[in-house]
Amino acid sequence: MTIRLRQLEAFRAVAQAGSMTRAAQQLDISQPAVSRLLASFSETVGFPLFERQGGRLVPTQEARYLLREVARLLDGIDHIHQLTQELSARKTGHLRIACLPGFATSHLPAVLARFLSDRPGVSVTLEPDRPERILEWIIGEQYDCGITDGFEGHPAVECKTVAMRTVCILPRGHELEARSEVWPEDLAGERMIHTRRDSVFFRELSEAFAARRVQIPGVIETRQFTAACMLVAEGAGVSVVSEMDARGYEDRGLTIRPFRPAVPHRLALLRPTHSRASMITLEFLETFLDSLAPFRADGAAAA
Repeated sequence: MTIRLRQLEAFRAVAQAGSMTRAAQQLDISQPAVSRLLASFSETVGFPLFERQGGRLVPTQEARYLLREVARLLDGIDHIHQLTQELSARKTGHLRIACLPGFATSHLPAVLARFLSDRPGVSVTLEPDRPERILEWIIGEQYDCGITDGFEGHPAVECKTVAMRTVCILPRGHELEARSEVWPEDLAGERMIHTRRDSVFFRELSEAFAARRVQIPGVIETRQFTAACMLVAEGAGVSVVSEMDARGYEDRGLTIRPFRPAVPHRLALLRPTHSRASMITLEFLETFLDSLAPFRADGAAAA
């Protein structure tokens, strides 16, 4: 038994209107076309669909039972149609983002709030964790995208790398405030707050210090730039961090100076290679990339 969607639409329209003429107007087709659809549908199901009572077409007892299921089916199709339109317009969907903990409390909330402001049908799962865990989630396709650093490549992961400017941050009133820029030798006698020693950024920063024959005078090791910013603001030492993070804490007692030589912090935007990204994911990644523009190391496109 083959039932066509147009037959079901004609069946529901006649049941609602009580007339083939009004049903034809509702469906924007001719009255003979409605009659043919009903006749073929009645033949397919094997029983009469309507009987005439007082000038109206009224569903038969069998048709009334069928009508409930037809209405449910057509409402579902209408919902699917509306949903596909919203998805195409990027107005609905679910976005799963894994990110470094610092991003979850600094730059990302404002970007995400603006992104969601005209997308009331979009929901988000935001999960902060360490880079190793973020990579595991992206490889396992548990998250749509990841914001991390120190990524060194994986065949199951597509990556966009963005070089971000870094700066030296000092407690307000520090004697190095008088400098227009800070070099490794200026920090030789300072209490240094730095990222973990196993991070790519620490390795590159150490190389910059070594080139000037200076060792990083480490006192506090922390994974996140945001924690370093708060520690410097409390007078615990000095640090070299992403300018983007530093600007977020500038009004809390930080002095910011350019650090030389330039040692960029390399952000990595990840997504699974083997699954097709949703339009909402791609649009979010584009929005997030745009938000980084004021802090990019060279203004070039992401690698």
